[in-house]
Formats: sequence, C-alpha cells, structure tokens
Amino acid sequence: MNELERFLAVMEYKPVDRVPNHELGVWPQTIARWTDEGMPPNTLFFDWFAGEDFLKLDRREYIGINFDMIPSFKAEILEETDEYQVIRHGNGVVSRALKEGTVNGGRMCMDTYISFPVEKPEDFVELKKRYVAGIPERYPVNWKEELLPGWKNRKHPLVLSRNCSPGGFYWRAREWMGTENLSLAWYDYPEMMADMMEFYADFTIETVRPVLAEIDVEYFNLNEDFAMKSGPLLGPDTFKKFIFKPLKRLVEFMKSNGVRYVGLDSDGAPEPLVPLLIDAGIDILWPLERASEGVDPMRYRKKFGKSLRLMGGVDKRELMKDHAAIDAHMKSLIPIVEDGGFIPTIDHCASPDISWSNFMHYMEVKQKLLEGKL
Repeated sequence: MNELERFLAVMEYKPVDRVPNHELGVWPQTIARWTDEGMPPNTLFFDWFAGEDFLKLDRREYIGINFDMIPSFKAEILEETDEYQVIRHGNGVVSRALKEGTVNGGRMCMDTYISFPVEKPEDFVELKKRYVAGIPERYPVNWKEELLPGWKNRKHPLVLSRNCSPGGFYWRAREWMGTENLSLAWYDYPEMMADMMEFYADFTIETVRPVLAEIDVEYFNLNEDFAMKSGPLLGPDTFKKFIFKPLKRLVEFMKSNGVRYVGLDSDGAPEPLVPLLIDAGIDILWPLERASEGVDPMRYRKKFGKSLRLMGGVDKRELMKDHAAIDAHMKSLIPIVEDGGFIPTIDHCASPDISWSNFMHYMEVKQKLLEGKL
C-alpha cells in the first residue's frame, strides 16, 4: 500500500499493511540534548508532519495557505534586559519573554502576555481589515501551474494548509484577546463574540474556496487548544451559543467541497465539548494529552464510538522512564491500534526530558506496533 491508501484505510477501519507512522515534532531543546547524546548529524530534518526518512515517518503534503494578518503588525523589541525581552509580535500581541533556556528562538517556558490587539468591539472592527480573504498573497506563487499537477497525482495524503496555520474559532479569539479577556468577553461583549465566530468561519471559507475549486484533499485541521488539564476553558453552553453553528457551517462547506475529513487539535481534556464537536461534523481528534484528566484513547473510543477517529495518545511521560516502561506502554495500545481509526503518536512534541536512546527505542517498538508484530 502507498501512504495515501494506508491513511485512508485506517481512517475507514479497513485492513491495512501497517498503520501510518506519524509524529508531531520536537522542542529545540530536545534537539540540543539528542545532539549531545549522539544523534547522527545531518540525518533528521525535523519537519515531521511532512515525513522523516531516517525515522520511517510517512509523508504528508500541506498546501501552504496564509491565514495570518496581511499586513501584520510591525514586529519589534520594545524593551530588553539581561533577563528578558518585551516583544511586539507580528500578530499585535505584546509579551515578556525570558532569555534563559532559549535555543534557536524556542523558549523553555511560555511568555508573560502584556497586551492584545483587541480589547473592545471597535478594536475588532479595525483588526478585520487585516484579514481580507482570497488575495494572491495568501497562496503559493504559481500554485496552479507548478503545484496543482503534483497534488492531483499524489500517492500520499494532501492536507489543506500547514498545522496551526488556520488556527480555529477559540484559537483566533484567544490570539486576538488573550485567555482572560476572552473568558470575560463571552459575557461582556456577546455581540462582538458572535460576530467574531461568524467572521472566522467566513474568512476561512473564502480563503480556501479557490484551492478547493481545483483539488480535493484528505483533511483540513482546526487548531483550538481550548482545554487545560482538568477540562475545557469554556463550557458546553458557551460553545453551543457562540461556536457550534459557525463550526458546523464551516465543516459542511469543507465536506461539500472535497475535504474528506475535518480534524481538531486541542491539548488538555476537551471531553465535555466532544459531543458537540461530533455533532458539528468533526472526524478526528488529537493529540490526546495523557497527563490530562480522563484522556485515554481506548476510553474515548468506548465513549464516543468509531465516528471519531483519534491520533496521538502516546504518553510522553512514559518515554522519560526506561525501555521496559516504554515497552509496556506501547503494548497497552495494541487493542485500539487493532480496532482501527487510530494513529499513535507522542501526545505532543517530544520534550527535552526524553533521551535519544529512549526515543529511538520508542520508534523501534512503535514500528512493531504499527505492523501488528508487537
């Protein structure tokens, strides 16, 4: 089977020669550790969504659509000391970032957020001017002439946009307002929030429309991250009031215009929202972060059934232990791998707590799991 046939077979619970081998990626600090521990130089390229020959990762191809602000804000350092930088980012967010532990621009901890571009409804009116759909700058140069022929003859999954590029309903609102301000805005500015959710759906639909007029794709992925360790950052009632209808409208457009599956990425424990996601047409949920309350791929399968495909679910904490712990953890996934509709990956990027030896052992054991030989 080729990579496309293999992916579709797993998604449709059909027989497969092996389950696809996917992973998310690594922290820059992890690369530094693995280099010190003997990772062969010039063997890994770390674009794991697109594949990695050395690790036998299956290839996926992503259509490079730009969903960001055009024009963006001017990115600049507003203040700098020996300990931190205060930065205005291109999305208009101002944050304070610690320098300690930074590797190739990757921070060891989250920034402290200072301000966001939307504080009140009139700010959102201005911000929308930076999100004009369908302009040429949003698409690869000469994509119809140079890229489209290859997409039509692919033997691997084709994905509508890079991971995190389109964001999601909650994701964009949080990016524009910040978590705390957003949590209050559902109540303080309900008309603005309703407008914001409809605007996100409209903008996304009109941005992908020219591409979907030319090519069908295997899936489109929304990034939300609307949950923390113990549960979601907004309740089902708020989700249903503001997000459900525009989400359903977006999913219906995608599926009626050649998108086979729509996936959703959220860290944490999104379980209370999952029934609404399924009702809206979401097909795939990932990365199933195991440190969060109740998050277990086998439990989710029993509760939500086979209409919800799953990706992720490999507990990164187990990979920090020893080879025996890794073996036991991977064997625990045999039932759901055999059940289908599940692609195991580390439940987020590989962290610097994972040694090179443990990671390579994990990949060896995982290969056996994917082949049904564990």
